[in-house]
Amino acid sequence: MPPSNPTILQPRHVRSALLLLVGLIVPIGMPSPAVADKPLNVLLIVADDLRPELGCYGVADVRSPNIDRLAKKGMLFRNAYVQYPVCNPSRASFLSGLRPDETGIISNNVPFRSRLPDLVTLPQVFREAGYFTAGIGKIFHLGQDANGRPVPFQDPRSWEHFFDSQAHAPAAGRTGEGRNLTDGRLKWCQWRAADGGDEDQPDGVNVTEALRVLENHHDKPFFLALGIHKPHDPFVAPRRYFDLYPEDSVRLADEPADRSPQVRLAIPSHRDFADFTDRERREFKRAYHACVSYADAQIGRVLDALDRHALWDDTIVILAGDHGYHLGEHEWWNKVTVYELGARAPLIAWVPGAAGMGQATDALVEFVDLYPTLVDYAGLEAPHRLSGVSLRPVLCDPALPGKQAAYTQVSRGKISGRSVRTDRWRYTEWGPRGEAGVELYDHAASPGEYHNRADDPAAAPIISELKRLLDAGFPPVPDSPAGARENAS
Repeated sequence: MPPSNPTILQPRHVRSALLLLVGLIVPIGMPSPAVADKPLNVLLIVADDLRPELGCYGVADVRSPNIDRLAKKGMLFRNAYVQYPVCNPSRASFLSGLRPDETGIISNNVPFRSRLPDLVTLPQVFREAGYFTAGIGKIFHLGQDANGRPVPFQDPRSWEHFFDSQAHAPAAGRTGEGRNLTDGRLKWCQWRAADGGDEDQPDGVNVTEALRVLENHHDKPFFLALGIHKPHDPFVAPRRYFDLYPEDSVRLADEPADRSPQVRLAIPSHRDFADFTDRERREFKRAYHACVSYADAQIGRVLDALDRHALWDDTIVILAGDHGYHLGEHEWWNKVTVYELGARAPLIAWVPGAAGMGQATDALVEFVDLYPTLVDYAGLEAPHRLSGVSLRPVLCDPALPGKQAAYTQVSRGKISGRSVRTDRWRYTEWGPRGEAGVELYDHAASPGEYHNRADDPAAAPIISELKRLLDAGFPPVPDSPAGARENAS
């Protein structure tokens, strides 16, 4: 049986042993005097490894009716970019309002609080303003203290109602048809069309808990963060979602024969998928899409709860993927790239009363803008200098262009890849001054980023301007109240 009260946690102390349960639930206090009598609630949904390959993004092959209905109601951002195409650095960035060079978190094995012990996170701002705050599923990546120890729950009974890995799913969800696509060489690279139903998988269990939280606390101002783990590997979902995608209907990436030679560091490893057959490629893509549709169904359950409790008029809803993903493009089947497919992610926002609702926008935005946007609409004061800007102007007028540039970075050992995206161009330098490689892609001519113009003399003026923008976007890390510089070693 579930406990009578949700888990009580500090937002800075989050547990997610193998990618699930984080969060904070505290008693509600008085609302901030800076906002209306009933402040706007916030529902933040973060889906893991979700790329913008959805019906609302113009991909009819993918069944995502619930995400599509949110996009139709709210604002769909066609050009939203993460700051680091890996789970932990991306989440650390948008939950702190700082860029990866400022947080010092550029890998999946660095706990947030080991670098930023005193920083006030996005959920924490709302908690300190008197909101009821709760986190369910994977929001922060590693829930450990500064010494790497799991953070204990104040109510340990609650742990049994959350699941930290596929091995802890209900028994009915642990059987079914499937296999490892690399003969076990890459342990994560596996799929299963599972027996059982939606609530026999961890995401289904977590959504049920989120619905319980909404049922019990929807009459108070709340900040609810819900992590949806799928379509992250292993690609496990109930069998009925696989049935949506017959294997012979799966279309593989179509890459041009005249593509430019790939810059050496553009993808992490050419070996990982070198032996993939077309059968394995189809199985991988089919399983990923099945997990997308399963995730969509869980999101639909939450949207239905907003309908049921009449919460749309006073609840901001943000749906985001934490980064992009490759499904065979550039011979890669994962994340960790600064290609468009790694850096661009889905972002949909519903803000009650905003003039741009029901429209899509081409405005260039970054995920680091989420923190300032939410504190702006809540009428709260940012607790430290934020590196993004509020999206309120775009949410009111989707015709605005947004930012001049968006920035994404990644590391290959000690070499950094720094990338800048404008409305037309992507420019990337590997290593200091591009010593390990340079990429320039014209999205008007090569939206798949297959034709590198970095060595084209005619592009020299464009490179000069983009290099200026790149350097402006990656300045030396300043001192800040977050203490990021001291902890960025």
